Amino acid sequence: MNAPINYWPQCAYKTLQVSADNQLLVTDDFLRTYLLRDELNLVPESCAVEKLLHQRLTQNPRTAVSETEIAEMMDSDIQENYRIWLRYRTKLLTASSLESFYLGLFAGDGVDVPPLFVNQLVQIFMRHILGDKPSAMDARVAELFFRSQKMTVLEDGLVMSADHETIERNAQAPEFANIVDLLKQTTVAMKSIDLDVLHEDNVDLYWTRESNYDFAIPLNFGQTAVEHFSKLLAQWLNHFLGIEVKITPLAAINDPQWVWHVGLDAASTEILNALYNKDMVEANSIARLICLFRLDFISPNVALPELTGKPVYLGMAMNHDKLLKLKPQNLLFNLPLAPMS
Repeated sequence: MNAPINYWPQCAYKTLQVSADNQLLVTDDFLRTYLLRDELNLVPESCAVEKLLHQRLTQNPRTAVSETEIAEMMDSDIQENYRIWLRYRTKLLTASSLESFYLGLFAGDGVDVPPLFVNQLVQIFMRHILGDKPSAMDARVAELFFRSQKMTVLEDGLVMSADHETIERNAQAPEFANIVDLLKQTTVAMKSIDLDVLHEDNVDLYWTRESNYDFAIPLNFGQTAVEHFSKLLAQWLNHFLGIEVKITPLAAINDPQWVWHVGLDAASTEILNALYNKDMVEANSIARLICLFRLDFISPNVALPELTGKPVYLGMAMNHDKLLKLKPQNLLFNLPLAPMS
């Protein structure tokens, strides 16, 4: 598709400004989007103090709010929601860019921002990185960065990734059996029902329901989605740190001089650490590894001297509940990068 595509509009990307150095800048309109969220939006039961504050923030979302004003609200849950959001707002406005804010979240003593907000930021960054004319497969694979995936291993070994929230939501519907049946199929080219598998013959369907998150993708070595994911990892790293790398999918790590690895989620971190340390790793733990990658630095002099010319191995895995919960910040903070001069 050649025309620009306004996909994932709910993430509020279009309310942000882009700086000359391609960083995202917070605007009043972006701050206002939080006032429309369920956590802060007015309801019929909202008290007079809450209504006045909400109106004032809508007019000027950077206005100062005192603790006294929050304490005067009738609902203690709303009080806490405002405290969390105002703390979040302060950090947003202090940072030089949204990227700087995101990096700062993980550089301190701990993340004190709701995971929902963090995932929204990652979606915004992926929307920015992909641009206005991405491929449908790139957009679907990018969902792995900010939405938990339910993994299903089919009888022929095909590993299918489907949006966890979508699966849970449809579990309450009578037609859920169709989704289960779909994920038990052994072929990728299937008829369109509740949860389609995205492949070369139906990619344009993604744009008809890109905000539904209802396409499954196979994540085995050699699958198209894994190739797209590799490239997005490299773009993610380049956007934040300005370094160029080549990331290549692997079937296995066969390297007697393996010196560095990064798990892209908590489960793969644990498994790769154990393998690296030559600990006993049970077969069912190995089976939870979904993808492996080799990262090679293209930018010169960015890795530690002892890592020059040596690859970094990456992995991602499902947890014991068969969920993939990517932590894309791991790639930004856990590489063996030389100190910047």
